[in-house]
Amino acid sequence: MELLDGKKISNEIKEEITVEVTAMKERGEKVPHLAAVLVGNDGASLTYVGSKVRSCKKIGFESTLIHLPEETTEEALLQKVRELNNDDDIDGYIVQLPLPKHIDEEKVLMAVDPDKDVDGFHPVNFGKMALDMDTFISATPYGIMELLRRYKVDTEGKHAVVIGRSHIVGRPMSILMSQKGDAANCTVTLTHSRTKNIKELTLQADIVVSALGVPHFLKADMVKEGAVIIDVGITRVPDDSKERGYFLTGDVDFEQVSKKASFITPVPGGVGPMTIAMLLKNTLLARERHRNKG
Repeated sequence: MELLDGKKISNEIKEEITVEVTAMKERGEKVPHLAAVLVGNDGASLTYVGSKVRSCKKIGFESTLIHLPEETTEEALLQKVRELNNDDDIDGYIVQLPLPKHIDEEKVLMAVDPDKDVDGFHPVNFGKMALDMDTFISATPYGIMELLRRYKVDTEGKHAVVIGRSHIVGRPMSILMSQKGDAANCTVTLTHSRTKNIKELTLQADIVVSALGVPHFLKADMVKEGAVIIDVGITRVPDDSKERGYFLTGDVDFEQVSKKASFITPVPGGVGPMTIAMLLKNTLLARERHRNKG
């Protein structure tokens, strides 16, 4: 069993980006600038956005955090989005999800300029990704594909089962793994909460990508010997014995499943760090695009 170490690979990617940013500075060019919009005080979102800001600083990007109160109106948020769309200094930005219940997420995401949508959530970017065109790929699926590539996991002609059909992970993963290219060329089965025979399907799978958000859903008796296991789920489980009052766990029963897997991602330290690294890579791509346009 080999661990797909997202922390290690994400650090390698950040180092590669740092080299590019240093060269930009030496040429007197503008460095990439990433902005993040956070509405309210969701604990997980605060942690995630904080990590993005720290990563930007570390690799030499400029970053801006726009923290709005929970009671911000939908119109006020849309106005902020329009400002960011028109700010030439900002190369890319994200609107951190989830948004408070009184705000229509779809309306906000639709308002983001596709050329600055480094999260890859806009329908224009999702559509281009589905058609195999050059675009921003949603950071989590992008990170998983990069992990598979860098560990040279053989995916050619393999049967991949994706658990979860979200627009952010499950559905894009099913598309990317079925496309031509590195870490792809799979035959993909997309499963979800209404699938009746998930165990039967996962037992046939050479690769399982679980993005369900249900702790320890994938058990050892659901995977075959030598399968590649990608655990996207990350759930906070309350635990008073821990200093933080909780521990993080994934969709996979790591202890038992790892005994059968050929490759497996840990939680934390697997897919999570890759998501931030690929967001930075998308921002670098946005910067290049804007420079080529200008």
